[in-house]
Amino acid sequence: MLRIGVDVGGTFTDFAGVEEGRPPGDIVGLKVPSTPPTFIEGFREGLDRLIAKMGLSRDTEAVLMHGTTIGVNTVIERSGPKIALLTTEGFRDILELQRLRLNDTVNFFTSRTEPLVPRNLVYEIPERLAPSGKVLTPIDLDAVLSAAKDALGNGAEALAIAFLHSYRNPEHETAARDHLRAMLNEDLAISTSSELWPQIGEYERAVVATLNAYTMGKMDTYLGQVEDYLAAVLPKARLMVTRSNGGAAVGAEARRAPVYTLLSGPASGVTAATFMAKQLPDKRSLLTMDMGGTSADISLILNGLPQTSEQSMVGDFPLMMPVTAVEAVGAGGGSIAKMDNGVLRVGPESAGANPGPACFSRGGDKPTVTDSYLLCGYLDAERFLGGEMPLDREKSERAMAPIAQALGTDVAGAADACIAVATSNMMANVLPFLSRQGVDASELCLVAFGGNGGLHGTLLAQDLGIRQVLVPSRSSVFCAFGGLVAEMVHDTIDVVRGAQLDVADIRTRYEGLEKQARSWLLDTFDEETLSGINVERWASMRYAGQAFDIAVPLSGGVLDTDDLTAVYADFHSEHTRLYGHADPTADINIVELRVRIRGELPTLDSSIQEGSETTAAPEPRTRRTIRVGGKDHPDAGIYDWESLRAGQTIMGPALIERPETTVLVPPRYLAGVQSSGDVLLTQEA
Repeated sequence: MLRIGVDVGGTFTDFAGVEEGRPPGDIVGLKVPSTPPTFIEGFREGLDRLIAKMGLSRDTEAVLMHGTTIGVNTVIERSGPKIALLTTEGFRDILELQRLRLNDTVNFFTSRTEPLVPRNLVYEIPERLAPSGKVLTPIDLDAVLSAAKDALGNGAEALAIAFLHSYRNPEHETAARDHLRAMLNEDLAISTSSELWPQIGEYERAVVATLNAYTMGKMDTYLGQVEDYLAAVLPKARLMVTRSNGGAAVGAEARRAPVYTLLSGPASGVTAATFMAKQLPDKRSLLTMDMGGTSADISLILNGLPQTSEQSMVGDFPLMMPVTAVEAVGAGGGSIAKMDNGVLRVGPESAGANPGPACFSRGGDKPTVTDSYLLCGYLDAERFLGGEMPLDREKSERAMAPIAQALGTDVAGAADACIAVATSNMMANVLPFLSRQGVDASELCLVAFGGNGGLHGTLLAQDLGIRQVLVPSRSSVFCAFGGLVAEMVHDTIDVVRGAQLDVADIRTRYEGLEKQARSWLLDTFDEETLSGINVERWASMRYAGQAFDIAVPLSGGVLDTDDLTAVYADFHSEHTRLYGHADPTADINIVELRVRIRGELPTLDSSIQEGSETTAAPEPRTRRTIRVGGKDHPDAGIYDWESLRAGQTIMGPALIERPETTVLVPPRYLAGVQSSGDVLLTQEA
């Protein structure tokens, strides 16, 4: 069985392919420019090239794991269709009121987030449930039908339904959905909040439902095009789509519920890093850095497990469901540099794939971080992407000239300053992220990947105080590699806030959640097809009177006792890790119970492939001048990654090049080639 991973980014679309059971060193990877807004063109080109490169035939059986930023970009760009919202009578302004908080409380000129649904397309439906789920006012299905007809008549292409307290009882939302499909159209695009994520919080559930309705059309169209092309060139291939929680689901589910995939691209990179962490002998904790053309995404892996978050942001909107905890920074290779009242700024505006950085020769005339890399000598203009995409240094110099003039330096000095500012932008986001996770940066190893991760990883690590940086051998297509090792992952939730619970009650509720999760998994794959099934139990808890919850992974055996003492002990331990203190005498409230199921698919051989090692000093292919930290290094060695062997080391300043990626080895760094083919950079004490 062939595994194919695909990651559609804002600048490049990445592909990785390998047979199941083969080592990571056998992966075939390639990159093609993304083709917004018709991303299917880039997909077709890349898949055709991968088929030719691997010598595949129409009879090849394959699983294609697809990650994409189409959904999240639709939200950020607000390029989706008109949608309508049906909500409980009296709550028409639910999207306008939000949580009554300003986005920036110290900015007098800030404004509230504009909802995706205009007020004239929000409809009040006579119905009401009590907080217990008891029906207080039966639903008026005639009013539901009348509202839907009016919405469709006003141009709405999809409907979202979010009724009060439907997390306790989905009866009214389900009745409204089924009635509309029966009376109007069985294929009508309808999103119900209780079906997607039945969590407490009427505003947050309404946002989940509207995000799903808003992105459904574009994702359905694109994934339909992908399935059609697969049927034409690889008819025995099965389409899967990676999810924001680091797992995957079948293509049909992603078309119906795209809200689960909004952060799938960044999450796939963390999935790949988690797989790679299994190969590290000391199980160290990792900070991941995925730097592509548009942004840099930061995440954390502690003791071999990726950190999750139950609240993230998609554009201007909160996404309240379990996702891989990723911090997005507006600093990528395409981030544009400009002077702002005498101050140099880099990003968050990006040149994207079109027109792209000036050196891409696609019409871009603004200086970017990629242009800065070229002017500082980090990139070989003739060998970029293996020579398939030569870079134009003169265009980079012309674009950077106004910045250099404003700073009173040459273009190389201006480029070095742009790189330093981009690094500072990352620092400003990474440090608070690590503080929220209760982690000391000096205890981490940075895993740098993405098209630009190998170039910028050591620069960020130096500022953070991280002494080791690991660059995977397939770092430029690492998110696509994440698709090769992704598992089937699904979350189920039960809100228990206010309930009187004992151990028996909690056991019963967990059994129900696990039954739901297993049903989802086994509807997709036969149990014999899976390599294994793992079930995790989580509980969101708080001290009585606290305004926030902590998601706590429950250790094994905590429910085997007669009381909740062991469960509370897990909470105290997690509270201490995050905040440095706990109060064992305080009352604890359990707010939510959650189950996560993981279905393992046959995948790569995760063991390190031992090869011949040598301590012989490698020979550089050539030498050239590079500028690092404001200083020129005129004799930096340029090494071919493919010619290096395990055990060899390189002292910086130097560059290690592959056709699709480059690793910067700054001064005082030692780069060692690992048995796995990865490069580990260590800063001298």
